[in-house]
Amino acid sequence: MTTQDQLQAFVAFSAAVTGFTQFDLQGTGQADAYRSTVAEAVGDDVLAELLEAWGRVCDGAESESSLAQNLRRDIFSDPKLGPVGRNIIKLWYVGMWYALPPAWIEAFGVREKNNTFMVSASAYTAGMLWPAIGGNPPGAKGPGYGSWAEPPRIPGGLVPASQPRRQAER
Repeated sequence: MTTQDQLQAFVAFSAAVTGFTQFDLQGTGQADAYRSTVAEAVGDDVLAELLEAWGRVCDGAESESSLAQNLRRDIFSDPKLGPVGRNIIKLWYVGMWYALPPAWIEAFGVREKNNTFMVSASAYTAGMLWPAIGGNPPGAKGPGYGSWAEPPRIPGGLVPASQPRRQAER
């Protein structure tokens, strides 16, 4: 598998597990940095194994429901691939690689780059956490002049308990 093929498979897997589209994830500008981070933290062999399992999951999926079941069964329940897959989700949302649990390290070996770290300065602002909550990263990407004069709009029509319903529907 070429690096470009691996990147495409990585983004496709990431889209399936984060709930964002491949377009959204590519738009962060972090896709290659995140793929490289995973490869360095767990090794190219483990990343390749994860992406091969992802290919099998896709091939065996007949619907969205079966895709989710196959992901749980074949990747997230696997002692080797599950922690890596969960870390990839966290990586996209907050831009940090979290060190894998001690049980993973004992079973599959110590990796020099498997430490908790922020991937890059831009990873914080590019995190998918911000669009998921309908906000902007504090201290970066200002929402614009006067934007805080109105209450925040919560995606999906949810209303905070402290805010009356009629005010949120404006």
